[in-house]
Amino acid sequence: MATPGKRRRDLDPELEFLVVDDFLRDLLGARALKTAFELGLIDHLLERHPASLEELGKIAKADPAGTAFLLDMLGANLVVEKNAGGGFSLTAPFRIAMRYRDLLETKLDFSGFLAADYLELFTGLVADPPGFMQRARLFKLFDYNRCLQPSVENYEHTRIWMRLTTTLTRYEARGCLLAHDFSGYRNMLDIGGNSGEFVLQLCRKNPDLQATIMDLPLVCDIGQEHVLPAHERERIKFMKADVRKAVPPAGFDLISFKSMLHDWPENAAKAYIERAAQALEPGGTLLIYERAPLQLNGQMPPFSMLPTLLFFRSYRPPAVYEQQLAALGFTDIQTREVALEVPFFVVTGKKPRN
Repeated sequence: MATPGKRRRDLDPELEFLVVDDFLRDLLGARALKTAFELGLIDHLLERHPASLEELGKIAKADPAGTAFLLDMLGANLVVEKNAGGGFSLTAPFRIAMRYRDLLETKLDFSGFLAADYLELFTGLVADPPGFMQRARLFKLFDYNRCLQPSVENYEHTRIWMRLTTTLTRYEARGCLLAHDFSGYRNMLDIGGNSGEFVLQLCRKNPDLQATIMDLPLVCDIGQEHVLPAHERERIKFMKADVRKAVPPAGFDLISFKSMLHDWPENAAKAYIERAAQALEPGGTLLIYERAPLQLNGQMPPFSMLPTLLFFRSYRPPAVYEQQLAALGFTDIQTREVALEVPFFVVTGKKPRN
C-alpha cells in the first residue's frame, strides 16, 4: 500500500484518482469530511474561497464553536487551510481529489456503512468467520439471492451495493487497461459483469469491441439503465442468468472475470473458469482481474479500505488461477501486477486452436 500522506507523483496520470485515499485515512477524519459535505461546506468552498468562519457557520447553520471544531478537524486532515487573512480555503491536493468526487463520496458512504462491522464484530471476523458472516452488515448487503426475483425492495437493495461496485470498477478498470491490450478483441463476455461499467470502460477505449454481460436478473436490469446514457450502449448487451448454474454461450474471443471469483469458494471459482474455458472460442483469451491477497507491509490500512478489508480471506494469489488455466491446456499464461490502493493482478491465457 502507498505510504500515508505521500502519494507518488510518478504514477500514470490515469491513476491520479488514488489521491482520494489520502483524505480517508482514519474514521475521525473521514467522518468530519462527510459532515462537511452534508453541511454544504465543501461545495461552498469549491465556489467561493477563501471564506470566513462566520460565513461558513451560516452555510452550515452551526454555532461558531461547532464550525471552528469542524474546520480544525478538516485542517488536520489537510482538506482545508487557513490563509493569512483568517479565511479558509480547500487545499490544492484536496481539489485534485475532488476531480474524483464520485469515488471519494462512495468510499466515504460505504466505509461508514460498514464501520460497525469493524468496531463491533472484528473479533468474530478474526476468530469466528461463520458467525461474522451471519451477523455482519457486509453480507446482508451483498445478498445475491435478492437479485433473482423482482420487487421494489429487491431492486432498491441491489442498487445500493451496485453503486459501490460500479464506482470502484469505473476506476479499477483503468489499471486493467494499462496492464492488458484489448485492441485485438471483437466480442467479449464479462461473467458476473455487474452494471456493465467494466465493459463500458473497455468499449470506450476500443471502438470495435462488442460486449455482453452475464449476471443475475435484477443486476442486468439495473445495468441496462446504467449504460443507457452512454454512446457505447449499442455495443453492450446483457444476458440474465444465474452464473452459479448457467453455461456461458459460445462465440466470444475474450471472456473475463472482473472482481467476481473472490466472491466464491475455490471449488466454485474453478467450476466457473472451467465452463468459461469450454465456451471460449479456440484462440481466444480468458482474463481474470482480481485483488491480490492483502499485505499490509507494516502499515495500517486506511479507513477507505473497509469494504475490501472485510473480505481479506477471499483474495487468492494469481498462482491459483495460473495453475487452473495450465491444467485446462491454456497457453501463453501471463500475470501482470497492477498497483492501485491495494495490489491487483491480471491473469490471461490463450485457448489452443486445436
